[in-house]
Amino acid sequence: MKKLFSYIIILFSLSFFTFGQEALKSTEEEYYDFLSLSGIVTPPTLGYRTLSDSVWEIPEDTSHVWKNNNLGTTKTLWEPETQFDNFFFKGINQNLTLKFYGPEWYNSYNTLAPYGQNDGALWQGRGYNTSISTGARLEAYGFELTLKPNFNFSQNKDFELMDNSQYYSNKYAYIWGYGGDIGADAPQRFGDKAFTAFDWGDSEIRWSWHSFTIGYGTQSPWIGPAWLNSLLHSNNAPSYPKLDFGLRKTNVRIPFLDWNLGDIETRLWVGKTTESDFFDSNDENDHNYISGWSFYYAPSFLPGLSLGFTKVCLIKTTTDNYLKYFNPLYDTNYNEDQKMSISFNWILPKAGFDFYGELGIDDYIVGYHHDMPLLSAIRNPFHTMTYTFGFKKSVTISEKKNLYGELLFEWNNTEMSQDFQFEWPYNFGFHHNITQGYTNKGQWLGSGYGYGGNSQILEFNIIYPKGNTLLFIWRNNPDNNFIYKQTITTSSSDAEVYHRYYVAYKANFNIGINTNYFVTKDLSIFSGLVYNMIINPYYNPKKPNEEEEYYMDPVLYHNFQIQLRIKYSI
Repeated sequence: MKKLFSYIIILFSLSFFTFGQEALKSTEEEYYDFLSLSGIVTPPTLGYRTLSDSVWEIPEDTSHVWKNNNLGTTKTLWEPETQFDNFFFKGINQNLTLKFYGPEWYNSYNTLAPYGQNDGALWQGRGYNTSISTGARLEAYGFELTLKPNFNFSQNKDFELMDNSQYYSNKYAYIWGYGGDIGADAPQRFGDKAFTAFDWGDSEIRWSWHSFTIGYGTQSPWIGPAWLNSLLHSNNAPSYPKLDFGLRKTNVRIPFLDWNLGDIETRLWVGKTTESDFFDSNDENDHNYISGWSFYYAPSFLPGLSLGFTKVCLIKTTTDNYLKYFNPLYDTNYNEDQKMSISFNWILPKAGFDFYGELGIDDYIVGYHHDMPLLSAIRNPFHTMTYTFGFKKSVTISEKKNLYGELLFEWNNTEMSQDFQFEWPYNFGFHHNITQGYTNKGQWLGSGYGYGGNSQILEFNIIYPKGNTLLFIWRNNPDNNFIYKQTITTSSSDAEVYHRYYVAYKANFNIGINTNYFVTKDLSIFSGLVYNMIINPYYNPKKPNEEEEYYMDPVLYHNFQIQLRIKYSI
């Protein structure tokens, strides 16, 4: 026992060095992002990031607001007496290092309805929800082993569901689709009782050589510049196994001339998604393959700007010759669901300002004329277009008191375009060949609040030496396409459709405040309160026998969410 205790003392007295390798959307990662607005740190990625890619470094002796708080440390367990200095090993960290994550314990309580997103495998239903996560990472000679699973519990209390029997055989499934259990595996409720779930979270094994990297595991990538609602991929859904390889952010120079062309970043990946228990009863269609390719470029002649392209593809695991779909340039529209986006992000440190945007399309611009892409793009570029734009601005409140702020605004839109009135019901998250839609284990892979609607959020974050306090106002329509599909093939004089659905839009209006406070440099406590007003929670259409009144009073639900998180950084 004495010997074991001695080893522990030696372990924690070994050399430490500070840099942050942070989980996506964690308090620490968002703080590093704030520092990037003023140029104190440089973002480690251009557009594709996971926990392993999100390595932030603060220059030694640099002053910043949370300098006295533990933002993550890596411990050197072993250092070889002689380090290899040949071409292969030069520049590679040959020490054996260890980094701990957490432990972290998150809790929430929703009084009336589900609320929450970008929380991985956790389903924040009505009632009490909790998630416990901890882990560690070992690294040496370019090899990385990360274990960071999480355990989740949802009380999943009862609440009224919408009738979906026209589209699904499972009463807990989504609110609409194309019929015959084809739509989206995004359940309104995950069954009728409390449940627990284990998820491997940000776990993986990886090998990197300078900028080249290849890894296998379950780390969810966040793709694109969006702050709250990523168009194509986020950490909103449970993790799934995937293999990826590519180049991390790296500088490109012309040999001999030493001309700096800028930075590039590219990643290809392939994974396997899974259906939830609340979609259909067909065991033969429970899995899909997902593949993707992202490429980002930051030109040297426009400092702070990065441009990106991403393409993803979903196919059934039963598809013949499925390997061809892993080719990012493969181009068809028959047996798969393909989506792509182009994006930009421009950080201007002198102004403390970051402006970003992303445009996405689903399959082809005009489906019937995919053999004439240029003409289709000119004639109707908005056929399946989605978009996100936003900005972040840092402000100095009191330099003397070390008090700063950050203002953020983001607008997302994934509604169907008007020309679908001549075709069929449409949703960016659905596809008739991929019956579960753009989901994994019942949650959206990208935009956390769903697809088919729009969202606007305004935040103001106050940062001070012992933590931060954030206030936000957020409104969204989760799925306006549910309303728009009612008018397809109807005439402009169809008064019944007008009377029933004009006032039936569902909307969420959210006001929240949360605070993260460092009790000690290692222990932080996060608490929050959100008021979630739900307008027309069931898209309550006017009944046909109420034609004498054009309007009706909306149904209002008043949901509150209480949040508490405790985290200890070793």
